[in-house]
Amino acid sequence: MIRKGLPHYAVGKVISGFQRGSKELGCPTANFTHEVVDNLPSDVETGIYYGWANVDNGPVYKMVMSVGWNPYYKNEKKSMETHILHKFENDFYGSSLKVCMLGYLRPEKDFKSLDELIEAIQNDIKNASDTLEQPEWQKFKDHDFFLPNKNGLITNGNHQSSLLQ
Repeated sequence: MIRKGLPHYAVGKVISGFQRGSKELGCPTANFTHEVVDNLPSDVETGIYYGWANVDNGPVYKMVMSVGWNPYYKNEKKSMETHILHKFENDFYGSSLKVCMLGYLRPEKDFKSLDELIEAIQNDIKNASDTLEQPEWQKFKDHDFFLPNKNGLITNGNHQSSLLQ
């Protein structure tokens, strides 16, 4: 589904989040600083997104991202939590994370149980992975944004992106 504000490119430092992604949900996430979250364009609504990501200028992998307040946990601060579809050997707090948000999967919602939330996350991961196999999304994996020297402000079509470190 085409959304206003997409594609959106963001870069920032990975910080420690709520510590529930790996432990409770079986889905480790990389969390951006509040400065990156606060600089999202107003037309990027809360919800679940898919796209591409890399850490410290490494390989580019598929990702799914939650943007918002995570109603199940009743967060008081908006967050951008990125799940990269790759198994990393170690945590990478303090590393540089680049993401290209391409599409919108669904709005945020509350869940009746933790199991229902986990099932929705697994569906989001599968949907993101399947969608990113389509040729129109594959080209973004090789976008110049992911090159090591691209870490400032960029403009892509009508979408100017705030990229903070």
